[in-house]
Amino acid sequence: MTATVPRLTPAPPPGTFLGMPAFPKAAKQALENQQLRKNLRHVTTTIRNKRATRASEVANWEDLRTAGEQIKNRVGRHLDHYLLQAEEAMTKAGITVHWARDAEEANRIVVEIAKAKQTKEIVKIKSMVTQEIDMNEALEEAGIAAWETDLAELIVQLGHDRPSHILVPAIHRNRSEVREIFREEMGQWGAPPPENLSDDPPVLAGAARGHLREKFLRAKVAVSGGNFIVAETGSLVIVESEGNGRMCLTLPETLISIVGIEKLVPTFEDLEVFLRLLPRSSTAERMNPYTSIWTGVTPGDGPQDLHVVLLDNGRTNVLADPVGREALRCIRCSACMNVCPVYERVGGHAYGSVYPGPIGAILTPMLRGMDSDVDKSLPFASTLCGACNDVCPVKIPIADILVHLRNKVVQKKTAKHPTIESAIFGGVGWVMAKGSHLAMAESAAGVVGKMMSSKTHIGPIPLPLAIAWTRSRDIPVPPAQSFRAWWAEREEKSK
Repeated sequence: MTATVPRLTPAPPPGTFLGMPAFPKAAKQALENQQLRKNLRHVTTTIRNKRATRASEVANWEDLRTAGEQIKNRVGRHLDHYLLQAEEAMTKAGITVHWARDAEEANRIVVEIAKAKQTKEIVKIKSMVTQEIDMNEALEEAGIAAWETDLAELIVQLGHDRPSHILVPAIHRNRSEVREIFREEMGQWGAPPPENLSDDPPVLAGAARGHLREKFLRAKVAVSGGNFIVAETGSLVIVESEGNGRMCLTLPETLISIVGIEKLVPTFEDLEVFLRLLPRSSTAERMNPYTSIWTGVTPGDGPQDLHVVLLDNGRTNVLADPVGREALRCIRCSACMNVCPVYERVGGHAYGSVYPGPIGAILTPMLRGMDSDVDKSLPFASTLCGACNDVCPVKIPIADILVHLRNKVVQKKTAKHPTIESAIFGGVGWVMAKGSHLAMAESAAGVVGKMMSSKTHIGPIPLPLAIAWTRSRDIPVPPAQSFRAWWAEREEKSK
């Protein structure tokens, strides 16, 4: 068997996740997929209802959310200090620490380590950050296969697909689709499924277990992300539900962990807050089935060659934004996605990013910049209902940041080429700036109202001012008498 990783063909164009169009067009395409909408509605409804139940069991839930918010804010204010503290602690514990400014640098570090170990394959724990930097593709180009070991990630990889949810990457697939993927693909990349494979979930999980077992046992190198790094001790923390992570963290000789620089917590006492917030907000469990914490190398126990890659990749740019920096508090729980009415109807692929849903709509444009049509469209992929604000375990004001980013998009759009909308709002600004200006506008509107007193509507806005919203709506005739004029007349009569 050739150690080649399944991937999308053709590869997506640079700057996109799937080579997809901007959100409005991609969302329209997704809305036409009834099976996708059914899958999404079922899973998101189940998860959000369970999350609400688990959160209600904690009497001081709101206090925990506030504590999580404040801890992450403290990390952001003193990130330079905590990063150096963590590096020193990890180095003393026997971990080799690397710094990566961007995806290219991080991938080069991982490829060099894998080549030094003379391996042609690695096993991976589910990791958003490795997807963010397209690590699998970089390894494949270097002739190294990267095997996903999380069940949902395995489904996505064997399906030549991409994840569409932070917590449930294969949320857009139902079990019948999973069975067909396993039947057609699994045997090409390792142990095949049983001949009589059914779509019963335990049977599918058993087929995945048999397929992955041989990979776990022969792999010399593993790659993980990291949910948290405890700065005072240099301890890395990974929480998971399947046990595949524990296999990756203990069996290989070498472990490479790629962690965003924002994933720090100052102390073990601070970690306790997040180990209560995260499982209830993500998998709707009281605690994670597997919580792995390791502090450096332990002779004779687990990997003996540990590497941590601290990744920036746009995070310092986010930190420099006084409003947008609050997004760096995100602990990747996916609670915002499970309550979002937009995500529930279009799924994750429509966002064109590894981070979909409300958090992706703010985090992705800030990490990548707002130069592409995909990134410029994301802040508008929301109804601003605020449900995401209410469930976020670390109180990220997602709706406020969306408005902030929308303003940035508009400012960038109109900086060199003013639009009709900007001219209109400029006029509105002039009218509302002074009472005398408003009175003048009301008088002019009153003249129009008197001239058209026999009608109730003017009709749609004529070109070139018409836009999609106004073409389908009629303009009402302005009143012949303004409130200002009516009030003045009333006061005159009362004397």
